Amino acid sequence: MQADPSLDPAAGRWRARAPLLLAAGLALLMALAPVFTHDGFILQVLFKTLLFGALGASWSLVGGFLGRISFGHGFFLGVGAYTTVLLMLDLHVSPLLGIPLGGLAAAAVAWLIAAPTLRLSGHYFAMITIGLLQIGLLGTTNLSWAGGASGLSVPIGDHPWMLLFRNRMPYYLIAVVLALLSFAAVYFSTRSRLGYYWRAISGDEAAARSLGVSAQRCKLLGFALSAALTGVWGGFFAIYVGFIDPDSMFSLSTSVEIVLVAILGGAGSLYGPWLGAALLIPLGEITRAAWGGSSGGADVLVYGLVIVAVTMFIPGGLTTLRRRHGVARG
Repeated sequence: MQADPSLDPAAGRWRARAPLLLAAGLALLMALAPVFTHDGFILQVLFKTLLFGALGASWSLVGGFLGRISFGHGFFLGVGAYTTVLLMLDLHVSPLLGIPLGGLAAAAVAWLIAAPTLRLSGHYFAMITIGLLQIGLLGTTNLSWAGGASGLSVPIGDHPWMLLFRNRMPYYLIAVVLALLSFAAVYFSTRSRLGYYWRAISGDEAAARSLGVSAQRCKLLGFALSAALTGVWGGFFAIYVGFIDPDSMFSLSTSVEIVLVAILGGAGSLYGPWLGAALLIPLGEITRAAWGGSSGGADVLVYGLVIVAVTMFIPGGLTTLRRRHGVARG
């Protein structure tokens, strides 16, 4: 009588680790991309894909696993960016420390904001998160020590300790490592007891509370972790672009794009936001480069048509294609 392979503990451990092994393999391939191409545009598209994949995965902790739709994650991006740059300019703190501190600052602000607002759901919560963007925009615009409307510039030079490079290649490699760490953070958090509590709260909060789940605390932790990851990327992105201002960092369009990559890829799934970013970001960048200057908006039209098509025909996101294929084949 043969033993059931599904009951083998070793096989179970390998299946549990498979997402991390897959992510590590893909990260290695991404890191080797500069060996095969020196095209600055291609590397820029890959960088932006990693950026929005990680931001979408961070958003999915709230919008997917907790079921709270936020249109204000650009606020946490801005908090991380301004914290990192101000520490660098005013206190000469290396971004190696400033970027994690930017993430902690975003998490702290998220914790304070979430305590009263996470009791809301649906469009009420979404409206509050949009209001956060306006608070961040108006606040930084009127604070002279934060650069005001003129923004802040990062120094130019070659200082690896300060993450200042004249060549873009080091930034790309750092982005690959940071993306892998972001994937790991989401992986471990969603597969922990806390992650299962998030799913229970999203499914039926009242039932979860009746079983002893501290729903408010779990929601606060999820929102803070999501904000922290977003703030870390905000700090890194600020150093990468070398300039920040209120309009670019507290942008509703950026927040909406974060939501799009997560939902179209599959919110509440491990791979969904990365798949969404892998589709939408290259599509947007390539059509913009090809037609943006003389197409009369054709690039935006194509981008919008793809979003509509995915929404209509794959309403659960790209990650549902595998399940549909399995059902069809069965």
